[in-house]
Amino acid sequence: YHYGQAPDAFLAEQAQECASGSAILGPGDGDGRNGVWLASQGHTVHSVDISQVGLDKAAALAALSGVTLHTEQADLATWQPVPHSVDAVALIYVHLPPAIRRDAHRRLAGALRPGGLLVLEAFHPRQLDGYHSGGPKSADMLYTLEALRADFGDLLQEVLAVEGEIELDEGPGHQGPAFVTRWVGRASAPR
Repeated sequence: YHYGQAPDAFLAEQAQECASGSAILGPGDGDGRNGVWLASQGHTVHSVDISQVGLDKAAALAALSGVTLHTEQADLATWQPVPHSVDAVALIYVHLPPAIRRDAHRRLAGALRPGGLLVLEAFHPRQLDGYHSGGPKSADMLYTLEALRADFGDLLQEVLAVEGEIELDEGPGHQGPAFVTRWVGRASAPR
């Protein structure tokens, strides 16, 4: 488990805003550390990833943890979630290429029910300025608040927006000081 088996700290903090038994979508959930933890908190979790190897590891971790995790192999470049089907979307270190990012983000936001939360944490371009704690090595794969606001601004109401340095301790893949972008948005009620 390259990023460990414990959940992302920011996601664990933000998940407290989800009602018990929420339906949560985990796009790019990888080895399942976040999805399995969310399921252990009583949520129904649908983890989607392009890697079947990652999904198999997620299923093994879920079995070890005694929880159910629904998995689906799909490419976020084209995958369409069911509209208005989930209470939260957890986008944790899911770095998409610029050519597909905005469209994929908008489809994922569309999966939220009214009042649903989208929680995102990703590396910021400043991560390339001497930080060695993980992430893509190409600036166009990293996220600023400006880019996220362009992707989600007309779809979701911004609840939290932060760019800054944190300390990562998430398996061998995310260790040490990091410069990240954290963003939370809420789907408004239909008009």
